[in-house]
Amino acid sequence: GTQIAYRTNDKQGRRTMMLLSRAFTNSVTSSSRGVAKAVTRNSARMSSFNNNNKLRCVMLNAARLDYDGRIDLEKLKASVGGQLTRYEISKSEKEVLERVEGHEVVVNKEMPLGGDLIRAFPPSVRLICEAGTGYNNIDLVAAHEKNIQVCNVPTYATDAMSHMAITFVMALSCSLVPQAQSLATGDRSYLTQCHLGSLPHFELTHKTIGLIGGLGTIGKRVTAICHALGMNVLVTSTSHPLGPLSSSSSDSEKDVVTVVSMDDLMTRSDFVSIHCPLNESTKHLVDASAISKMKPTSFLINTARGSIINQTALIQALQNKTIAGAALDVFGEGSAPPPALPEDSPFYGLTNVILTPHIGWQRMESRQRVVDTCAENIVTFARGDPTNIDMETGRPRR
Repeated sequence: GTQIAYRTNDKQGRRTMMLLSRAFTNSVTSSSRGVAKAVTRNSARMSSFNNNNKLRCVMLNAARLDYDGRIDLEKLKASVGGQLTRYEISKSEKEVLERVEGHEVVVNKEMPLGGDLIRAFPPSVRLICEAGTGYNNIDLVAAHEKNIQVCNVPTYATDAMSHMAITFVMALSCSLVPQAQSLATGDRSYLTQCHLGSLPHFELTHKTIGLIGGLGTIGKRVTAICHALGMNVLVTSTSHPLGPLSSSSSDSEKDVVTVVSMDDLMTRSDFVSIHCPLNESTKHLVDASAISKMKPTSFLINTARGSIINQTALIQALQNKTIAGAALDVFGEGSAPPPALPEDSPFYGLTNVILTPHIGWQRMESRQRVVDTCAENIVTFARGDPTNIDMETGRPRR
């Protein structure tokens, strides 16, 4: 669209015009080549997915997200031009393979997708959307081998999960669950005697909570709530040196957390709450040795992943009452429930543990948010932009 006018009254003028014209043409050609290269790179990345309507999406276990029929899937449908197939549950690898056939996008919630299964995926599959924060249930090496991208939703349940951890803290501090259990079985002694006897019952002000992995998004939100309750906060970190660390821009003394060693955190905390991801370095991080360092009056809380705690060691500590109790929203060796604990699990016979079936993330708002964000991740992929997980390193992109 650029127009250049020259006055060409003589031979020299015509020569000048010719040279300028040639220079301009070369410049435009060079620029066009650069654009062409960029377009080629984008086209290669996009392959056949340069139109959202060509994407077909399958939900392998929609009932994990929409178990009550209250979640709106319209945004997810729109991200693939309405080509959405929904299955409530997929019970076997054979079913999974049959259902992903002919689909480019797979939406999954916490179900293990192992290496052999992913390697058997049909060529159509180009993207796995994990509808949650953790993605250790997906074999990234196999996905990378198959040139399948993986994305997750890191912050959809920040409020829900932090509220879950604080709910446990508050319930444990006033023995709320034992009171409810007694009343449910017809034992009204706490009501008739108007006190809790020997049950724990104390204020949270000036108590210390230790957050394992407490500098992540959820950990920071838990910290803010704990500070509002007047609690002291200790955290472990692999990226920050030991010592005080301001948790807000105010630099107020009450907003300071202290980065400590794992041993120090376990020894000093009245509550220990886990907020780190599950990986090779954190599996069984809280083992018998770590638990033995806890105060006999302290409580262990896990809303992250079950196998960060050595389950056998925790059961022994609860049976022997070497710690006051525990609250678990996750348990076992899997990435997250389901499956439930086995029928003969010793946890069921303990009175000093609260068990919930991984409900921390399941609040109505967070479930809707994770579905909508999956739709946004699909649109990002369809545009040819990188997904939020670096398939070379297996780590989130910053």
